[in-house]
Amino acid sequence: MNRTGLTAMQFALALLAGGAALLGLAFGFTSFGSAPQLTVFFALGAASLLRLALPFSLWLDGALMLFGAVALILALPEEGAMPAHFWWALVASWAFAWLFVERLSAAIRAGHLPETGTGLVIPVIFGLALLVAWEVITRGANVPPVLLPPPSAIWARMTAEVPTLWADFVQTFVKSVLPGYAIGCLAGLAVAIAVDRSPFLKAGVMPIGNFMSALPIIGIAPIMVMWFGFDWQSKAAVVVAMTFFPMLVNTVAGLNAASAIERDLMHTYAANNWQTLMKLRLPAAGPFIFNALKINSTLALIGAIVAEFFGTPIVGMGFRISTGVGRLAIDLVWAEIAVAAIAGSAFYGVIALIERGVTFWHPSVRGGRT
Repeated sequence: MNRTGLTAMQFALALLAGGAALLGLAFGFTSFGSAPQLTVFFALGAASLLRLALPFSLWLDGALMLFGAVALILALPEEGAMPAHFWWALVASWAFAWLFVERLSAAIRAGHLPETGTGLVIPVIFGLALLVAWEVITRGANVPPVLLPPPSAIWARMTAEVPTLWADFVQTFVKSVLPGYAIGCLAGLAVAIAVDRSPFLKAGVMPIGNFMSALPIIGIAPIMVMWFGFDWQSKAAVVVAMTFFPMLVNTVAGLNAASAIERDLMHTYAANNWQTLMKLRLPAAGPFIFNALKINSTLALIGAIVAEFFGTPIVGMGFRISTGVGRLAIDLVWAEIAVAAIAGSAFYGVIALIERGVTFWHPSVRGGRT
């Protein structure tokens, strides 16, 4: 921490942001009439160097970050490459974003700001900064849309293809992922409880479970399509195969998490095997079970999408991605990827919230981590 109140990293970012704004002001001096908003951003960004002598609020860094990103996107040329000072605007805006997140995180750790609510700003800012950089680089460098379309084009395609995207979501997520996920996880949990009661099954099934977990999905999917047909049933079967063994392995490990002292205590209370399982061993295995549920939430979606590459009706996320690549409709492919990412993140988040309510006693939850 130096006399400005900034750490070494924050000081370097402040110099980078202010210096980039100053360079942008110099490089674009002759062409500011076409982008007056960038002129204002460069002037304010260069003025932020006064933080070396005067106090400078972290929220001012956030405001400069936001203003710079908006000004840059509004000033992007419709055709042709960006002028040099536009790139300095991108560097300055990105540096202000990084500096804001660094200072915000430090303020939360120091207890100056509440973590609840404020902590959500950090991932939101990080995600928006990536989207802005993606938009500026693809449009400013004239990247061919067939290689990488800008987020604005992807969003336009998403809004134009809502019925198609919804039908694909229902086919893949609702019909394939959810049933396969439920069957695979419940079957893995039940078999794990049965295996735990038998040393013979534990010695025989666990190595097989570890072996099956390593099987590639591209080897399983065609077989399931041959067995169950081209509709959603074969994709759900792939999801069952992918989610069963992670749940089995994690649950068996979790059932052994209860210590010998705790099991002896249940024995002194005259608890039978079922009572010990329900009141001690399954609650102790809760973090392991939820860990498997969270892992499986992403595996299930990946499995269903990849399985659709090997045969499906003319609907589904995997079908749309494979055909979209063949027709060079890359914006539609990215729209499907965005829908899958949103659905998978929401699915994972719901399970994480349930975990916080069920395993509230666990140290990781008490510490605010999931």
